[in-house]
Amino acid sequence: MHITPDEIVLWRWGFVQLNATIVFTWIVMLLLTLVSWLVTRRLTTSVDHRSRWQTGLEAVVELIRGQIHEICPRGSDTYLPFVGTLFLFIAVSNVLDIVPGWHPPTGSLSTTAALAISVGVAVPAFGILRQGVTGYLRHYLRPSWIILPFHLLSETTRNLALAVRLFGNIMSGTMIAGILLAIAPLFVPVLMQALGLLIGLIQAYIFAVLAMVYIGAAVQREQEGAS
Repeated sequence: MHITPDEIVLWRWGFVQLNATIVFTWIVMLLLTLVSWLVTRRLTTSVDHRSRWQTGLEAVVELIRGQIHEICPRGSDTYLPFVGTLFLFIAVSNVLDIVPGWHPPTGSLSTTAALAISVGVAVPAFGILRQGVTGYLRHYLRPSWIILPFHLLSETTRNLALAVRLFGNIMSGTMIAGILLAIAPLFVPVLMQALGLLIGLIQAYIFAVLAMVYIGAAVQREQEGAS
């Protein structure tokens, strides 16, 4: 049993190697791109002529938009593409674990670290977009410049926690499923698949919500500074 898909090397040439994490990440990206293109190529505003795919897509988008609006009512649509993409990528990666032979890329620390770094870059990017460079960086010096190292440490550790939390939950779920399947292969599979689906969706939701909370915190600082 492999703890992480990084251990599954599919191709190697010298020091260059292609592991399962990279391959399954590409598959998820291609799948999301293909489905998005197929669903959106014939969008219509007519209620009578909407396809089931369009109706489903609109339901997902509205659900994500509603969650973002609850956390950050001001300019919530600005964050929809980023947070929505995070949620869909993680959710699809985890849900496809029910497919035999699938290894979720979110079970790799390198993938979850990349997602956490994306959040770490997006938060100041959105903050600077809203407040400007000077306005955003000013909060690092409040109430005193002595607090600067603690602000930086706080943002670093929260991004590290994002990566480790998602990685740990997906990896532990995979290990538990493997152990239970070895003990009771005739009765456990269906239950574990259902539980895996639920856990995968919950982890995607938690990651996306935390990302939005961090972005919302930057906006809140702007509102406090303006008051």
